[in-house]
Amino acid sequence: METLMAFLTVFLDPELLILVAVGTFAGVYVGAIPGLSVTMAVSILISFTFSWEVYPAIALMIGIYMGGVYGGSRTAILLNIPGAPSAIATAMDGYPMAQRGEAGTAIGVTTVMSFIGGFIGIAVLALAAPLVSDFALRFQPRDYMLLAVLGILLVGSLSQGSLVKGIFAGAFGIAIGAVGRDPLTFAERFTFDLRIMESGISFIAVMIGMFGVSEALLQLHHVDRDAVRQKITRIVPSLATVRKHLPLSLQTSTIGVVIGALPGTGGDIAALMAYDHAKRVTKNPEVPFGKGAMEGLVAPETANNAAVGGAFIPMITLGIPGDAVTAIMIGALFIHGLNPGPMLMIDQPDMFWFIVGSLVAANVFMLIFGLTGIRLFTKIVEMPRSVLIPLIMLLSIVGAYAVNNSITDVYWMLGFGIFGYFMRHYGYPLGPVILGVILSRLLDDNWRRAIISEREDLGRFFYGVVTSPLSLVLFVSVILIFLSQTPLWARGKTRIFGHREGSTPQ
Repeated sequence: METLMAFLTVFLDPELLILVAVGTFAGVYVGAIPGLSVTMAVSILISFTFSWEVYPAIALMIGIYMGGVYGGSRTAILLNIPGAPSAIATAMDGYPMAQRGEAGTAIGVTTVMSFIGGFIGIAVLALAAPLVSDFALRFQPRDYMLLAVLGILLVGSLSQGSLVKGIFAGAFGIAIGAVGRDPLTFAERFTFDLRIMESGISFIAVMIGMFGVSEALLQLHHVDRDAVRQKITRIVPSLATVRKHLPLSLQTSTIGVVIGALPGTGGDIAALMAYDHAKRVTKNPEVPFGKGAMEGLVAPETANNAAVGGAFIPMITLGIPGDAVTAIMIGALFIHGLNPGPMLMIDQPDMFWFIVGSLVAANVFMLIFGLTGIRLFTKIVEMPRSVLIPLIMLLSIVGAYAVNNSITDVYWMLGFGIFGYFMRHYGYPLGPVILGVILSRLLDDNWRRAIISEREDLGRFFYGVVTSPLSLVLFVSVILIFLSQTPLWARGKTRIFGHREGSTPQ
């Protein structure tokens, strides 16, 4: 009964329920603005909640977190500018749907699938948090490195037909992520003795430039073309559509929970891995991936919202943040006299169940707010290009500047926007560049931690990989995924199974 009352606290107290609703609403629209991240919103909010009681403070933060993770999909679909890193994969198929006049359908599907993914993540948090946290603790630095290598191999899925161009783009992204001072030795890397380069290049500036500015420059070629009229007949997806994609959403939600529970990863990596999984398991999609496939929306949106529940698992059970937002929330709990970790669930189980209840409420409000205002939002796509292009540039400049209040980031954003324009013009995919930047630090830091822990002995390193079941599974997965992207593998499949009817053997 005490557990039930702690869970229902947020629903029985009108003040708490309003705070969750306000936070979720703000999160949806903050997340939709490029550059205004959820982490930024929560970190600013914590300074205003010092004098609050702990329940109202946590309720408001959870609302912003849940709404913000979803909100990034809005501009990704409408303008091809991901509002958050976790919406990069969503833009790959959401924007082509908007270009076909199906923006309302795309937003409706992402909202419902985000709700399903969020609910699955919360359910795992409530029912299996200790088990998942125990599994996450088994990850050694070499396992994180292998996970990063697995992520880098996603270039095959993001390359849109040219693996060589995808590898080049991914390597370029890794190089961008390495710019600045080495976090372990503090030595300069790729700075060319320029002080402006020592702090590195903002990932948000790269993302906004690559997607936003390059899109505005491409639109200049079609400035006289009529805007695409959106066919908004039904916003909420039919039960048949949800049932059809439910197996994929369950699979990708599992990916989201597991990746979200690994400290230092988060929903952006989970979304990209889920997108790759969808491409591998979906047979004969109605529309090709990258051209507006519905599965390309279902997979990343369920995964990045399921990662929210996953990120709370190590935070509550171990006192280890799953991502940047939960790291801030740990600070908020400390400020209010609580000590997140193994003893929290024993000494104060009411706090655990209050967090679960707040997540459930925020997920419901996210569904409500996500399904409202769609007709108004889709008018953005119907604007004349003479208005739309300056709007995209304005959002891009504001988003890049807002990250660090630095005009330097605006210059980086413009530079990468021009570079991204030429990449798109010559058929180079942008997704692998962003993936490389995301995974650069994860790969670099954990490779060096792993090799240092083995006394810089490669033999000991590979012995540890072979003797650890988890490392061995990841290593074998890396080998298999790498082989599956080679021409030799494709020719072997054709020789063994034959080619499909109507297809041309390569």
